[in-house]
Amino acid sequence: MFAISLGDDGAELRPLEPWRAEEFLNHMDRGREFIGRFISLPDLVTDLESARSVLRTYADKAAADIGRIYGIWVDGKLVGGVLFRTMDIEHGTAEAGCWLEPSAAGKGLVTRAIRVIIDWAVEERGIHRVEWQAAAGNTASIAVARRIGMTRDGVLRESYPHRGERHDVEVWSVLAPEWRANRQKT
Repeated sequence: MFAISLGDDGAELRPLEPWRAEEFLNHMDRGREFIGRFISLPDLVTDLESARSVLRTYADKAAADIGRIYGIWVDGKLVGGVLFRTMDIEHGTAEAGCWLEPSAAGKGLVTRAIRVIIDWAVEERGIHRVEWQAAAGNTASIAVARRIGMTRDGVLRESYPHRGERHDVEVWSVLAPEWRANRQKT
């Protein structure tokens, strides 16, 4: 297993694999309502078997080279994660996403972690376009998209049914040349 340091605060990015299902479930339990405000992940991870199932799905996606999931640990505690929900190597596109439990919010963890995985996708896998979709009310997620240099492509009106409500979804993206130019500035 590998771990990538995300800075001097004890934060690390690691693969989130099926053998970590119990830890993943405990993490979801700690942040269930906070995380579930805008994404369905906590609704899918409700017990040990469902936690394993979600992580197995991503292990299968990684094996097929069509997705990835990584956890963010701070001082050895799983507090969030980043992922590629989809990756289409042939067409050079991927959709990135994230989540955090409340104790980890506002510390720049997602911004640092998402930069690592986008760098990998662009430089190692040849991804040309990385997309980010966020419920229009998810200001924290939209702020991450802005911070990492994405451009708002538009809004998919009432396209995301979540917990009995339809939400507008903002679509953001960054293209490989833009990503490289932005990384040279920082």
